[in-house]
Amino acid sequence: MGNSDGNYVAKAMPIAFEKVSAVMDKETYDWHCTKHYAGYVTKRNEIEKELNSVDRTKANVNYSAFRSLKLEETWNGNGQLLHEVYWDTMGGDGKYDEGMAVIKKIKEDFGSVDAWKADFIATGKSGRGWVVFSIDKLTDGKTRNFMYDVHNQGGIVGSLPIIAADIFEHAYYHKFGPDRAAYLQALVDNIDWKKVEQRYGMMKG
Repeated sequence: MGNSDGNYVAKAMPIAFEKVSAVMDKETYDWHCTKHYAGYVTKRNEIEKELNSVDRTKANVNYSAFRSLKLEETWNGNGQLLHEVYWDTMGGDGKYDEGMAVIKKIKEDFGSVDAWKADFIATGKSGRGWVVFSIDKLTDGKTRNFMYDVHNQGGIVGSLPIIAADIFEHAYYHKFGPDRAAYLQALVDNIDWKKVEQRYGMMKG
């Protein structure tokens, strides 16, 4: 039926705790990757295997096994991918080179890096799940900060993620309590712009 065999493998945390201690405490660092994120990968595999044999003749908008699997396919798939983007661009000191292509693009689209940061943090304060800095390839090629209220609700079709920030409470409450703004500021200050530059080049294509 064109579905995957469900053989995705959870990746190990790509950065040392010392590199992200300003953003999360040790317990969050451990369980967010090995339990929370790994759980999405496990369930994505289960769902894709079940999709290979589910009875499609009983598909129904009110309830069907097929409908449930299709809903959770994107929930768990995006849960996996967004977490991988989230960690992939962390672990830096927030400093950047003015000559970086991504910095030039941010200035072109937002006016300044500070304006982008303000918009990124405001988007993160407004959503329930994720704020994702993306390149909107199918519309006009501009970069935008999209709000994903949950993993599979938000963004624009064809937009590719460059920086993602988990804003569900499990990502920051253990260290920051209800002060989400402080968490977002710490995260922005922890960006590794060299990694962002590499990812921007990949996403821009």
